[in-house]
Amino acid sequence: MLGEVLKASSLRVSLPEAPPVTVLLLQRYMADGMPLAGAPGPAPPQAGAPCPAQAAPCPSYFYDMTVTDGIFWEKCHLDPQLNGLIHQNKLGCGMQVKIAQCSYVYNEKRLGRGFLCIEQLEVLEGPAFTDAPPQLKVCHVKSTLPLKGGKKHYLPLWNNDDPCGDMWVEKTPLREVSVDEFKLTSLFHLAMTWETRINFQPLLVRIIHKSRLRYYGKPKTKLDVPYQAYFDVADHSGMVLMVLWGSLCPEWYHSMKIGTVLLLEKYAVKKSLSSKTQSSPGDLQMKRFCSIEIALNVRDPPAKINIIPENKIKPEWKLPEVEYQFITRSELDELAQNHFCDIIGLVQYVGRIERKRKKGCVDDFWTYRWVHVIDGTSEQPFIVELFATSQPDIFEQIHPMTYLVCTQMRVERNISENGSNTVYLTTSLKSQIFITGWHKGQPYTKDPKVKNFIQWMKTQEEASYMDRSIIGGYYLLPPLPDTFLEYCKNIKEELALIAISETEKEIDSLHYREQKRIAFQGIISAIRCVSCSSTSQDASGVRPMQIKKRSSVCTSVSETDHINKGRRKYQQAGESASKQKSPPLEQRNIVTRSCTKRQIATVEATDHHPVPSQHSYLTRAASKKRMLRKFLQDNSHAKKESKEVMETAQTYESNKEIADGFKEVHTQRMCHNSWESVLWTAVKDNLTQHLNFSNVFPESFPCKFNYIHKEFLMKQYNLQAAKFKPKERPTSGEMNHFESACPLEYYEVAILGINHDVAIEVALLHDSYLFQVKDTPQNAVFSHVSGTSSCQETINQEGFSELLSLSDEDVKAAALENQRVVCILDICSLDKDKTEVFLRKIYKITDVNVVNQT
Repeated sequence: MLGEVLKASSLRVSLPEAPPVTVLLLQRYMADGMPLAGAPGPAPPQAGAPCPAQAAPCPSYFYDMTVTDGIFWEKCHLDPQLNGLIHQNKLGCGMQVKIAQCSYVYNEKRLGRGFLCIEQLEVLEGPAFTDAPPQLKVCHVKSTLPLKGGKKHYLPLWNNDDPCGDMWVEKTPLREVSVDEFKLTSLFHLAMTWETRINFQPLLVRIIHKSRLRYYGKPKTKLDVPYQAYFDVADHSGMVLMVLWGSLCPEWYHSMKIGTVLLLEKYAVKKSLSSKTQSSPGDLQMKRFCSIEIALNVRDPPAKINIIPENKIKPEWKLPEVEYQFITRSELDELAQNHFCDIIGLVQYVGRIERKRKKGCVDDFWTYRWVHVIDGTSEQPFIVELFATSQPDIFEQIHPMTYLVCTQMRVERNISENGSNTVYLTTSLKSQIFITGWHKGQPYTKDPKVKNFIQWMKTQEEASYMDRSIIGGYYLLPPLPDTFLEYCKNIKEELALIAISETEKEIDSLHYREQKRIAFQGIISAIRCVSCSSTSQDASGVRPMQIKKRSSVCTSVSETDHINKGRRKYQQAGESASKQKSPPLEQRNIVTRSCTKRQIATVEATDHHPVPSQHSYLTRAASKKRMLRKFLQDNSHAKKESKEVMETAQTYESNKEIADGFKEVHTQRMCHNSWESVLWTAVKDNLTQHLNFSNVFPESFPCKFNYIHKEFLMKQYNLQAAKFKPKERPTSGEMNHFESACPLEYYEVAILGINHDVAIEVALLHDSYLFQVKDTPQNAVFSHVSGTSSCQETINQEGFSELLSLSDEDVKAAALENQRVVCILDICSLDKDKTEVFLRKIYKITDVNVVNQT
């Protein structure tokens, strides 16, 4: 391939018969914000072909991709127009791809070789590569630096908060130094005299708190390693903030642990402007010098840092010990909002890792997960919201039955107008987390409450807690406010409401595992209870399919729908594609959902082996040529496909989908509880847009933790790895599926737009807070674990009857009939084309202040 490109006159070549290659590594780095000098422009269009679209805005990040053919490996640059494949996890490690077009790029500002740029590729939908690759030969000159631009390091694939790459030194070698040889100063003296000095005497301090990393790189900036980290350091006279800058972070961050003693020979002192990085008042009984901070820089002056081994620390130095504020769960309810504390406990539940977009950012995300921890002092757990703390080795290894320590956690209280109170803990800038295997040598092991917890665990039977261990699933906490006005105040955003027709755009714009909340006005028009008889996760590790419902009399699926689907099927990778229109809520036959969420194949069940399909991802000009051809093909088959859907009494998944999903088609049944408004009956066949997002994936239901398959389950609920590793999956003989922790049931809710022209169908889990007005949040979180079926019960709970009242025969919603409400949706892109959409809460529009505000 490389030889073909170099021989081409334009340094660009198409490869229609290229053999498949396997993706070994994906690497992300900050873009320069400008085109690379010497890079070839887009390929000119062929005669009669559509003109290429205008170039997209400069991306924030570039991606390098390492591929192998089984003999050689090569690191290539991915054309930025294909970045969307990674954003939605459609292109990942272990996948096989065909490179359809690539070019060779030289950097005119550097002497040396160039690199391959992949401009078009096809992702093969067959089984992912699972075996360990053999010893591979390098096809081209090996480069450890990013290929494009002048950046000197890579970033984590899914956030900017974690250290990434070999430049991060795990343990800095210690240098022999005698503290007694230095004339030391104190923090108190430094704070009093720093403005009159240029050079400062050495400092001897202990690290009390440590922050996560902060990456402040931006496109067009020339900083090589734009990182900083904050530390609270103290001596016998008080405590001050210390900031580690630039390339000193990779060298020293891992070695600077809580409790470490530092001898700072050279450093800078400046006026402190970091008010948000100061620790909470009263967390330590020592004086804090808030007016200054110590800066450790690469130059001006270059910092000189020494770590004093623990066995060399002397009592006469009078360095303060690290103090903690451990609390028990029984004490948590008495703590005020924003109080800082530390906790220890046994993990009983751990959620999947999700991502939350940073405010004002397009491609920057926080990563977080929810955890439940018990300590034996209360029937209620600690509910913990854990954001990444620059400890990926720990954050990704949290699992049920491990001992978890969280420091510098902040108390969050949700007090509603009706008096209900939910309390949970969330991480702060200086939070650190530790699990079993990481506790040795930590200062907190001497704390009395830590010792009490350990003694309590020695008296407990592990099996009794193992039965209650849960992992994954859609998470319902914290509860939303009681009124929409309060909700608007909490989100702190200018736009509280969107049009119901814009929900499709919002859902399509999600990145991989991005969680988002949207609100729109609508009318609750139909409700149906759905029971899945078998939706457990397949133990083989094959990606489970979404359960999709479709009417046997598809009156709302017209030929136009099929034509529109054809027009948009091969849009440029990374662009949003529209969801297929869906029929109204009626009695339905069941088909499983394809990995391509905008097309459902209707075929008879066969025993033939699945044939791998391919998806092409091209740069914009090439995609338009293929889009036209595909449109003509789909248009010619539109009537035939529509007729097949109308006549099929029972449909099954296509062979390809059976290969990618469950080995058996899981059945569904509709519960007797259902309701449909008179208005819905009148307008449902005349809608201009009917969106169906009522599908529920197995990943949305929590499952019971299986310690034998701990590694597999953790991988399932962590983010996609940036580096290929052979999959560790349970053998079919050991288990056929993972046991669900709750009834596999949910509600379908049809919501009509207030202009009666657009409707959307979404899912609602029966444990939603919409149904649990009087339940305390802690009791409600996993009340379904007992195995009680919501469809078997009479759904007429007190408090819920104000909104919906269900009987055994039908569902009545007179209180909401034709009434405008505000619907809150939780949306999350689980993987590729699998999007989770749940109705979270309904607000009545009764407050004049709400109407005026929105």
